[in-house]
Amino acid sequence: MFAGVAPRYDLANQILSLGLDRSWRKFVCRRVAAWKPSRILDLATGSGVLAEELARTNTGSFVVGADFCIPMLKVARKRDVEHLIVADGLALPFADASFDVITVAFGLRNMAFLERALAELARTTRSGGHVVILDFSLPSGPLLPAYRFYLHFVLPRLAGWLTGEPAAYQYLGDSIESFPRGTAMTALMEEAGFVNAIARPLSGGIVTAYLAERG
Repeated sequence: MFAGVAPRYDLANQILSLGLDRSWRKFVCRRVAAWKPSRILDLATGSGVLAEELARTNTGSFVVGADFCIPMLKVARKRDVEHLIVADGLALPFADASFDVITVAFGLRNMAFLERALAELARTTRSGGHVVILDFSLPSGPLLPAYRFYLHFVLPRLAGWLTGEPAAYQYLGDSIESFPRGTAMTALMEEAGFVNAIARPLSGGIVTAYLAERG
C-alpha cells in the first residue's frame, strides 16, 4: 500500500490535513530540541519529512530515518536526510539503548503488533531518553460527527483521487477508530517500560502527541 502511494504521499498528506501536518511536525521538533539529544531515530520515517526537520532543528545530532518500505525511502533520499535504513519496527536492527530520542509519526498505528513495537522502542531508547509518538485520534464534542463523516467518506475518496490508489486509504478510518488513544495509549507505553507518559491533543484532538521518558 505504501509503495503504491509513495510518489504522491506528501502531497496527499498536505491536502488531507489542510496543511496542519506542518504544525504537528513543528510541535515534535520543538519538544525534541529541548531535550538536546545526540542520537535521534525517526521510525516509520516514510518520505523523510520529519527526519529532515529533526536534522535541521537539531544541528549536531545524529539523525537516522528508518522504514520498512523501500519505495518510501527512495523518496526520503531526495531530502536532506543523510542516514536512512530499511528496518522493521517490530525487530529493530539497533543495539539496546542506541538513541536519546525516538519519534514515530503516523506509523505506529500501521504496525501489526502494537505492544511488540512499543517494546522495541523501549529497548532501543536509553534510560532517561524520550519517545514521541504522533498519530491520529478522535476529537471530542461537537466536532466528532463531522470529523467521522470526513474520515470515513470524504478522505478515502479524496486520497484515492490524489494518489491514484483508491483502495490505499480505505483502511484509514477503521484503523484510527480502533487505535488506543489518551490514557489507553499512555498505559501501554508505561507497560512497555516508559514513565511519565502524557497525551497532548493537537488541533482539537484530531491528532495526539504521546510523550514519555525511558525508565
